[in-house]
Amino acid sequence: MGGVERVSGVHLIDIGLNLTHRSFAKDTAAVLERAQQAGVVHMVVTGTSLEASRNAVTLAKHHPGLLSATTGVHPHDAKHWDDSTAAELRTLAASPQVLAIGECGLDFDRDFSPRPDQERCFEAQLALAVETGLPVFLHERRAHARFVAILEQYRPQLCDVVVHCFTGSGAELRRYLELDAHIGITGWICDERRGKELQGLVGDIPANRLMLETDAPFLTPRDLRPKPPRRNEPSFLPHILHTVARLRGDTPQELGEAVTATTCRFFGLALG
Repeated sequence: MGGVERVSGVHLIDIGLNLTHRSFAKDTAAVLERAQQAGVVHMVVTGTSLEASRNAVTLAKHHPGLLSATTGVHPHDAKHWDDSTAAELRTLAASPQVLAIGECGLDFDRDFSPRPDQERCFEAQLALAVETGLPVFLHERRAHARFVAILEQYRPQLCDVVVHCFTGSGAELRRYLELDAHIGITGWICDERRGKELQGLVGDIPANRLMLETDAPFLTPRDLRPKPPRRNEPSFLPHILHTVARLRGDTPQELGEAVTATTCRFFGLALG
């Protein structure tokens, strides 16, 4: 399969992939093997609903040392949030496999859940992160002003936050950095159509605030050659690293070591 561009001596961490997605159901072991062959030594499986969070924790239990998980409710599913959701997320968050609360936030692009429900769900998960002392894995689409207004109320009490799959403007990036947020970059940056603005901004992200992710099976890098199947997977993370390094004027080795160190600090990971 194309896209594997392992960087010699560099161990990478994929901070966000949807490994519980049905597209991985039949070949999870092969996907993980390809990732390790590409130098991806740890992956954080994203929880996007109660069911996905449960499955992420279970998957991480089956692959100790290789997989960890987040636990949360995506804004698309916010309409289902209730007191029992909060209680179960709290229980899941106590699992040693869970490294962060989320994916949570606001999505005013698709509005699959009513905006008041999204805001209520977002605030509840920020409060849970404060309670548990875990960092937060954040999602924001076309909701920057309201998102920041809510986040900044909790930021002083939160240990750390990462804005997952950042695709915003320069002004939005500066505001996130002012809030001492980390920034997650995906294969969006490899898109010659949609990624142009991000390509010009990625050099403005300090290395100690930058992390990399695939968001697999979504956001397959468009410039992979030979062109891969439609599904994205974690073995393509080195390709994203090469792209980001080129745009920043870094070597892949230097940037890879820097983002891995940043990621280990953020999640409290120690690579064995």
